[in-house]
Amino acid sequence: MARTQGSHSDITGPRVREAALSLFARHGYASVSMRKIAAEVGVQAGALYNYTPDKQTLLFELMRAHMEELLAAWDAAAPPPEAGGQAALEAFTRFHIRFNTRRADAVFVSYMELRNLDPENFSIIEGLRRDYETRLEAILSRGVAEGRFAVTEPRIAAMALIAMLTGVNTWFRERGRLSLGQVEALYWDMVRRAVANQG
Repeated sequence: MARTQGSHSDITGPRVREAALSLFARHGYASVSMRKIAAEVGVQAGALYNYTPDKQTLLFELMRAHMEELLAAWDAAAPPPEAGGQAALEAFTRFHIRFNTRRADAVFVSYMELRNLDPENFSIIEGLRRDYETRLEAILSRGVAEGRFAVTEPRIAAMALIAMLTGVNTWFRERGRLSLGQVEALYWDMVRRAVANQG
């Protein structure tokens, strides 16, 4: 039986979030109305409120889900401490590039729309971002303790490296000249040289 106009029995939270993410990435949070999200899903605007109280909550939940998934995925992939700082840093470099290039819209929204979060929501997302940075900071500090890395400010270095790795999303294309594996190798070489103890 065909869905009647205004019916929302066949829409789900994931469909609403997918539509919102795509629209926020393409047009920017400020330019996207609940009505536009509803049109993308194919329902009347009122139906969306069965799944989210407002647009701000949608943005926050998209960002939180992205960060929580990122943290959980790295924690599952991270090599054990006995592997050493250099092995962990290579794993982190390759993981970050691979994870984020598969989620271009989520990464773009998470970075570009922070300014549009309410203060309380902003604080939560910033906390999750700091948690991720702390994981890389710990790797860098471990490498320094092992005598492998020359990094005077591990926290700042962690933020700089994450920004560099995330930048792959701005130019990498699946059908480009370089494969994702080649990009990972090139970036790992740059990261390794940037932190190496030359002494």
